[in-house]
Amino acid sequence: MGSLFAELARQASANARREVEAYIREIPELQLLDAASRDRSETLEYALWLRRRTNELAPSGGALTDDDLGYIASMGSIRAEAGMSLESRQHVLRLHTALMMREINEATDVQRGGVDELMQMMSWFAPQGVRGIGAYCQGFVRVLSRRLPYVEQVALLAKSLLAADPLAAELARVVGMELPERCAVTVIRVPKGPVGERDVESEIEALVKTYQVPLVWGPQGGGRDGELIALIPLVPGAAETVRPDAAPDLVSALVRDFAEALGRPCAAGTATAPASGLADALDRARRISRAAPLRRSSALLRPHSLADVFVELAVTDVPFADDWLQEVAKHLASGPDLLVTLDAYYGYDMSRGAAAAALHVHPRTLDYRLRRVRELTGIDPGSTHGVRILSSVVARRLSGAWG
Repeated sequence: MGSLFAELARQASANARREVEAYIREIPELQLLDAASRDRSETLEYALWLRRRTNELAPSGGALTDDDLGYIASMGSIRAEAGMSLESRQHVLRLHTALMMREINEATDVQRGGVDELMQMMSWFAPQGVRGIGAYCQGFVRVLSRRLPYVEQVALLAKSLLAADPLAAELARVVGMELPERCAVTVIRVPKGPVGERDVESEIEALVKTYQVPLVWGPQGGGRDGELIALIPLVPGAAETVRPDAAPDLVSALVRDFAEALGRPCAAGTATAPASGLADALDRARRISRAAPLRRSSALLRPHSLADVFVELAVTDVPFADDWLQEVAKHLASGPDLLVTLDAYYGYDMSRGAAAAALHVHPRTLDYRLRRVRELTGIDPGSTHGVRILSSVVARRLSGAWG
């Protein structure tokens, strides 16, 4: 055994104790280790075993055995049995990896050299670390699959994918879904109100069975609204366009089905990203859903992309511009259904016939209302100037942003 490995062996007990102390200090769910001597001893024994096993295998490049992986998996099972959250489990893995890297660097510094041994250790640590994490995740998921209903397992898969958690691979295998290379992350916003949890859960279960995609329900933005997050796999190699976030048909169908079943006004936003960028896509989709208009009718509801609401998103961050749009909206309040009329007019690409049919009015009635808009605001709805301003007024009002 060379000098680096000798130093790591000498410090193994102290380093294992330091790891347990770090868990207690930094992970609230593991603070119980400070009081439960048996759990603390078990965790310390595992931390020490892992260091000693690393020192035994790394010099020769030996791989972790099935028994080794089984022991690692058992620790994942123990943590799941104790009710550890996904966030804490991931924190444990990050903290353990960081501490092991620190220990290797410290041992290298003490020996003032040992570059060959350091490279040997790192060459072993990377692939075997991946195998170890995989085993830990298998043990963790093994318990979850026994204890959690299928829909909750799917929700955990969605959370894991959004967090780029390695647990996602094992969860996907258990629930029978493939890991997507690229997704349309879709957020369906439901304004805060009397939405029964049981009703939502039953509808989500039906959606999971129908669409076989990861879904999770939860509060949005500080608990103001509810939201359903759906991760819709995209076909690999699909051509990008000037609207790369445009929603595929499957997304639109899922949005309509959920809204129809819920019977509440909803707004939907979608953004696409590779598997490594789903968290950022969620943030975009969530912002888009807040800017998108709320629709009660599932026939009118559709998932909006950035291209649909980029003006409204920009206005949100410019209060004086948003205030100005509100002033324009106030001028329309005295007219007969003018906001609804403008919504239909722009929704049907300014086709008078289609908009009038959707409103169930005569085209001359539509013309009268559009003239009334021009009289009240001084803005022609059919002009480029009018489209830019009045379509934003409609979208901001219907999104619920102004109360």
